[in-house]
Amino acid sequence: MGLFEKYLTSESIFVNREVLRHSYRPVDLPHRQPQIDQVASILAPAIRDETPSNILIYGKTGTGKTASVRYVGGELIDTCTQVGLACFVIHLNCEVIDTQYRVLAQIANSLEDSDSYPSDRPRNIIPMTGWPTDQVYMELVNLIDSLGGVHVIVLDEIDKLVKKSGDETLYNLTRINSDLKNAKVSMIGISNDLRFTHYLDPRVLSSLSEEELVFPPYDAPQLCDILKQRADIAFDTDVLDEPVIPLCAALAAQEHGDARRALDLLRVSGELADRKGEKKVGEEHVRKAQQKIETDSLIECISTLPTQSKAVLCAMVTLSESSKQVFTTGEVAQVYREVAKLMDLDVLTHRRITDLISELSMLGIISTRIVSRGRYGRTKEMWFATSTKRIQGTLLKDSRIDEEKLNSINMERYRTLFH
Repeated sequence: MGLFEKYLTSESIFVNREVLRHSYRPVDLPHRQPQIDQVASILAPAIRDETPSNILIYGKTGTGKTASVRYVGGELIDTCTQVGLACFVIHLNCEVIDTQYRVLAQIANSLEDSDSYPSDRPRNIIPMTGWPTDQVYMELVNLIDSLGGVHVIVLDEIDKLVKKSGDETLYNLTRINSDLKNAKVSMIGISNDLRFTHYLDPRVLSSLSEEELVFPPYDAPQLCDILKQRADIAFDTDVLDEPVIPLCAALAAQEHGDARRALDLLRVSGELADRKGEKKVGEEHVRKAQQKIETDSLIECISTLPTQSKAVLCAMVTLSESSKQVFTTGEVAQVYREVAKLMDLDVLTHRRITDLISELSMLGIISTRIVSRGRYGRTKEMWFATSTKRIQGTLLKDSRIDEEKLNSINMERYRTLFH
């Protein structure tokens, strides 16, 4: 019997589980019509072959920013086609495309791959590396000008681009209209980080944020509506127990009203039930799904940490594994210095170590509290809320972290110092 043969004959509680994934784009976006109308009103000049204002859109993860912009972009292209105008909407994810060269090249290549690109025109794909950046810019300008019409460039997670490569890319793109004769460019920046504008030159900021929109988090009743809309398509009838959707919504509302979180909870709950051959999804499946998602997201978060942050976390794990459950910034700093030397890293200052500890706390990897030591002042104490075994296993996948070297640290010496 083939490995997957039993799954061919078993019945699934899902009708279309893809509906519960982030990549799915529903026809209707519940509770986002005001924001959709605002974006549409700003981009409306494009249907008169005029340049729309640039837009900066803020909002926490899972508040419908990307889905709303994609929806408006699709409607804009359809309307411009009806009135006989050229319109291109290019969507870039700056978490992946995070250098000026790659942004410019990807815009050009996306234009040539778009449905609006004339079929009788030759395509001249720009390589993702190898050309001078100035040449890539001029190729893009020439391409846009030759196509004419209005071009809307959407930079999703724009803060990642700015933090990685500075604001030179945005400086060039916000001034590209001065190099164009037959076309117009409008930009939409989407960010989860309201503070990223601190990294921008004031001139870039004023050009980029001609209009600003904030997408508020969803509340629990709104998340219920979103989940019901998707569940009707995703699951077979009478599969979900009555408390499942309200519970998924309530748990996600606690996580800053994140619709992605709510959808993940519902999907994973269904998958846990489906794998066991159960015909109903209940509250217990949601609880297990929450635990699974939290563990998986924590491991993913740790694996993508910068090396110095991993070194600080290694120091904490080493302290925890030596039966020290609660430790202070000073204790972490002492062990970190030895870990950094074992990893051939530059040893950071105490202040920078403190900053990295705060970042680990913000990410939810560790728990912290400030305690008063009387006349000795205040100090930060920290601990792991869960077992460190999976954290340690994830850290050891980094080639620069050697388990034998870490085990060579003499924790007995530190126990004497700390007590």
